[in-house]
Amino acid sequence: MRYELPEQKKLVFESLMPIRWGDMDAMGHMNNTAYFRYMESVRIDWMHANGCMPNPLGEGPVIVNAFCNFYKQLEYPGTVRLQMFTSNPGRTTFETWFTMEPEDQPGDIHAAGGATTIWVDFPKQKAVDLPPWMRTLVG
Repeated sequence: MRYELPEQKKLVFESLMPIRWGDMDAMGHMNNTAYFRYMESVRIDWMHANGCMPNPLGEGPVIVNAFCNFYKQLEYPGTVRLQMFTSNPGRTTFETWFTMEPEDQPGDIHAAGGATTIWVDFPKQKAVDLPPWMRTLVG
């Protein structure tokens, strides 16, 4: 099965991650929860690289929805290539998309997921407009 990303997406980050033995489940393939941890790790690395880590005393990103579709098993040992895309900046939100493929099988998407991210004023506990620099980064 070939995974198709939404049309107006922007590749913003790529990372290689080794599959760890502890990521496996009783069936010998990567546990479904590990896929979400991999997406989280790439998202945090991207945020850190772009200076947009959450500030508990200010503003920052919060995930409000996340999903993952599983097409083929990822297995230990191996290395996963994760690509992160962004799209659809709204007033307070933007979308992130992820693809996961074995490093030694370029283009063979084994899983794909995404998340909706909202920009929040943490002290007020409410959504606020995306800063212009973030809108440019994700749009």
